[in-house]
Amino acid sequence: MATQVNPTRMELTRLKKKLATALKGHQLLKNKRDELMRQFMDLVKENMDLRVKVEKEIKEANLDFVLAKAGMSEQVLKSALMAPKQEVSLEITPKNVMSVDIPTYQIKTRTQDPSDIYSYGFAFTSSDLDDAVTSLADVFPDMLKLAEVEKSCQLMASEIEKTRRRVNALEHVIIPETQEGIRYITMKLDENERSTQVRLMKVKDMMLEDAHHYSERS
Repeated sequence: MATQVNPTRMELTRLKKKLATALKGHQLLKNKRDELMRQFMDLVKENMDLRVKVEKEIKEANLDFVLAKAGMSEQVLKSALMAPKQEVSLEITPKNVMSVDIPTYQIKTRTQDPSDIYSYGFAFTSSDLDDAVTSLADVFPDMLKLAEVEKSCQLMASEIEKTRRRVNALEHVIIPETQEGIRYITMKLDENERSTQVRLMKVKDMMLEDAHHYSERS
């Protein structure tokens, strides 16, 4: 960069302002990266705990369905689950965390009656099927929360990587190049100032010498 810099005082002032901005931006981005990392690690821990919980609950629900299938004919089971009674809609609201829009999931049901999860009558079905449907209904909010946390982790990881690249660019490219440009201009200006002083001293000596010879001739 030094060979491409115009060694003037105006350019030196510009580079000093650029360096001050780069240093301030570097510190702010480092703080952002560190805070993102802290929140990301919290989300990763929450994600791991939720995944263990959800997998356990799904396993238990599957066992209930196995028991229900063993105690009912396949045709009756399919008929019981063919037409859902309850309807569920999903609302996604973005939440800004350190310049990252992470999603917040919220479910809304068509009715508030908890018994509407059962899409069948109880006369021809077993209690094991009731347990299976109830287990899936209970695990659904945790599954939704797990999806929310996993998506948040993905978005935060992407933002951390972008922030890390910007920090590295400032730390290893922009700031060193700007500092090198300031050193180069300062050196050139000092050289020019010394050269100017030397020329002035020579001119002064020549003027004094001419004045001395003039006095002798007089």
